[in-house]
Amino acid sequence: MKALRILRRSVRDSFKSIFRNLPLSMASIICITITLILVSLSLFLSYNVRQITKTLEHELTVVVYLKKDVTENQKKEIENDLKTMDNIDEYRIKSKEEFKSEMQKESEDLATAFESLEGDNPLLDSIIVKVKDVSDLKETAEKLRKYDFVQSAEYGEGMVENIIGIFDAISIGTAGIVIALVVVTSFLISNTIKITIFSRKTQIEIKRLVGASNVAIKLPFVFEGFILGIFGSILPILLSIYGYTILYNETHGYLFTRIITLVPPFPFVFIVSFILVAIGSIVGMIGSWLSVRKHLKI
Repeated sequence: MKALRILRRSVRDSFKSIFRNLPLSMASIICITITLILVSLSLFLSYNVRQITKTLEHELTVVVYLKKDVTENQKKEIENDLKTMDNIDEYRIKSKEEFKSEMQKESEDLATAFESLEGDNPLLDSIIVKVKDVSDLKETAEKLRKYDFVQSAEYGEGMVENIIGIFDAISIGTAGIVIALVVVTSFLISNTIKITIFSRKTQIEIKRLVGASNVAIKLPFVFEGFILGIFGSILPILLSIYGYTILYNETHGYLFTRIITLVPPFPFVFIVSFILVAIGSIVGMIGSWLSVRKHLKI
């Protein structure tokens, strides 16, 4: 019962403190709001970049062109070997006639060009190979090139590595920004609480004199940081939910090209909202606790 009374009193005192020191409380809330908006933007960017990278990796293929005189036995040989390769996710054999038909459908000029060849098909049979791990794409292509009846194995060498490297760098960078912003949020809350504590130094000394325990003195400040974190996360959450949903609907779920698809809003925005609340409240509590402990030496 005593613990419940202390808890109830601490929550009550924390609310009183927030309204008594409204200018300082508003300063804390504004700082938390600004930093959490930046955290939200970083989370959306980081997760979408990761999703785009996964999509691109899934779409990347090695196109194996077989020589014109390839036999059916040789096709079966490479097909059997593909089944045993660890990095092969799936493959599809595409005949030169199928390739020709697709090209004729895509372009009237190509259709006319093929007609002028009077039935001759200069294209090659091919195998479209998807890999499990794109980091081994080059190694897989080199293995396939070693067959005598393979003309070439193409996968956009050079460009693919550059694109994946750029997306990986962006993903790591945004993750670093999120961590940095959490640290900044903690620092801002801690410094604001320091000022609040300093202005209530006499009140704390009176509590000491009447025998209040360290926990009873610290708890109101911890709850105050928690409540400030909750208040500071409200606007970022609203902006995250409505802002991202509007962006997704306006862009029809993709940017610039249909390959760069955005993550669907639901339940993604709710996950981000939960993260924002957690960061605001937990960082607020930790910042308050450390500030009281370090600067008042309770």
